Amino acid sequence: MNKKLFRISVILLSGLLLFSPSGCSQPGHLRDGGPPIEPAEVTFDGGELVMTYHDSVIFSGHVGTSGEVFFNDLHTDQNGVISQVVVLESKDLQTPITVTAEVIGSEESFPCEVDRKRSGFNIVRHSSGLSRSLLNRAVYDRKSDWVLSVDIPVRAAVTPTATGERENRFTMEISGPKIVLRFRPRYYQRHRGLYCFEPWTYRVWDQSVAGWCSWFAYFSEIDEEKMRCAADIFSEWLLPFGYRYFQMDDGYQQEPGGLPETWLQPNEKFPGGLDALCRYISSRGLEPGIWTYASFHRKDFVESNRDMFVLDEAGNPAHGMWVGYVMDASNPRTLEEIVRPLYRGLREMGWTYFKVDALRHLRYEGYNSYYQHFEARGMDRVEVFRTFARTIREEIGEDSFMLGCWGIRPELIGIIDGCRIGGDGFGYAGLAQYNSFNNVIWRNDPDHVELTEEEAYRSCMVTSLTGSLLMLTDRPERYETDLVEPARRAAPVLFTRPGQIYDVDPSRSMHLDQVDTEVSGDGQRIFDADRSTGCDLFLLEINLDFENWVLLGRMGGEYERFPFRELGLDPQKEYLVFEFWSKRYLGSFSGSFPPGAIDPRYNCQLFCIREKLDRPQLVATSRHVSCGGLELRHVTWNGSALSGESDVVARDTYTLYISEPDGYIFQDFRCEGAGVAYNQRKGPVRTVRLLSDQSGTITWFARFEKGSG
Repeated sequence: MNKKLFRISVILLSGLLLFSPSGCSQPGHLRDGGPPIEPAEVTFDGGELVMTYHDSVIFSGHVGTSGEVFFNDLHTDQNGVISQVVVLESKDLQTPITVTAEVIGSEESFPCEVDRKRSGFNIVRHSSGLSRSLLNRAVYDRKSDWVLSVDIPVRAAVTPTATGERENRFTMEISGPKIVLRFRPRYYQRHRGLYCFEPWTYRVWDQSVAGWCSWFAYFSEIDEEKMRCAADIFSEWLLPFGYRYFQMDDGYQQEPGGLPETWLQPNEKFPGGLDALCRYISSRGLEPGIWTYASFHRKDFVESNRDMFVLDEAGNPAHGMWVGYVMDASNPRTLEEIVRPLYRGLREMGWTYFKVDALRHLRYEGYNSYYQHFEARGMDRVEVFRTFARTIREEIGEDSFMLGCWGIRPELIGIIDGCRIGGDGFGYAGLAQYNSFNNVIWRNDPDHVELTEEEAYRSCMVTSLTGSLLMLTDRPERYETDLVEPARRAAPVLFTRPGQIYDVDPSRSMHLDQVDTEVSGDGQRIFDADRSTGCDLFLLEINLDFENWVLLGRMGGEYERFPFRELGLDPQKEYLVFEFWSKRYLGSFSGSFPPGAIDPRYNCQLFCIREKLDRPQLVATSRHVSCGGLELRHVTWNGSALSGESDVVARDTYTLYISEPDGYIFQDFRCEGAGVAYNQRKGPVRTVRLLSDQSGTITWFARFEKGSG
């Protein structure tokens, strides 16, 4: 939680710089193995260009031209930050060169943009499945942390061709008089300065994280009765829609806190104990989650165990407002007697979601402010900090979700599953300021969503479109009102990859190097995610085996038209556009489409954009903001019938929107597993509403005949 500090540690910045931490904060130090820090090997025989890295071919291309080609292979090494360019240039500077190549990466490779566009709309892009956007000019391989891109302005297109358990393959087509391929090994680790990023050692949490947190609902006034009542209501109204996690926040622990028993044995508001509450939450079908902090406030214990705590220059236990006494994770006793028993005890009870708070204070007011404590012992304070978090991880297990809170925590990359990137209260800005981190480094947490009339639709939509954490935090009675609707349509959250591996709004991440010299966690720091940003557009690609489409979320802006080219779509094709919240079909468009005014009932718009076909097709569905990306198992057309399978929620009306172009006459509609509650055509779109008494998979068929009606 973002709690105001009244104590600010004052030390000389020059003193901090005298002990610049090594560990994973310095480019010269590698903590673990991984791909080599070296350029790719390049061979070119005039017709074939091959690039090899880490003993594997990553690029193999055929070069075509009617003229002579100048070839060059140049690389620089600036303290381990390697940039390599491979140049193919027409000697007369006019004759076009074409390259048709195959790019091969690991199973975690994906197409993207790595360099900022020179002009156009600011749109935060994510993709469910491998992106097919025409904006892509690069392939990033997360597992080995390399990126291979084509410099602007020549034409470039990247298309996924094969996916597998061990590798993905892409076709890269390039044309122009001067082609520059740019290879950057250790991209996030070295070029972006995230020296703890060793992706070959861990995978990003790829399951939906959606649920409820008690903090804004009750703050510290939580009690056992409120938690049980909230679990009852939440499981009834939102569990069927994909909200699994149920997290209790501050207010249950004994104070002053710090020792394991002050957490494991709650205060008088929880007479049944934590283990019984955990079992009750589980009995409702929910995953139990719990809040703890990285602070210590038991002075009597500190005085008797001074060696377990950080000492100031006078030899006294260091102390800060929110960090309390600073636990020294370099001492095994601290870990064995304080940290391990707490998290081992919680895990044994059955808690599986862990929100660890005050980590910023342990780092800033603790380890940074009292760096001399570690310097005198020849220790790396960043590694000590990681040891604290890693100890928690060891006790809760890899199968538990660990959220680092609050503020950006680059030192804990590879340990925490999610990061609360900003302060208390939902923030849109972080989803554009740290968009490149999301589902590459960790899962971004924009903080809890409150279902207010002003923000419910906007916040649920944007969180889901970006594949971030979606944790609600209202009093449970609100879920029995109509405001629950946007929450139901936003979960579960699809796993996404960023379409840009740069930050659309770099105003925060550009200052991330200051983490090592920050000595106060009093409020938002210059690198912590902000609340609002100039980016109002969020795009999600849906890439399934049977179809691809895009979703564009709009929160504002004076836009008269959206060019399809700006959305990564082919401007030569025609597209059907459907607005999800108002359930309004806008029409069929070429080149661009007009979004119209934003309805104040929703304060946002969500457009589903599908390529127009010359036969009946699915325009959208109602279950989820992905308009079918979540629940559609397949959709097929056999020449006379459109059919599909959909996963539905019991007693939740499921609506199909089907286009009926000229030349086709509707005959009948059948459904196995659900009843047809409504079936009408308005204009070129037929609306079919289905209702099932049970959650599960339904099969539906819409039959047509060719004709002039």
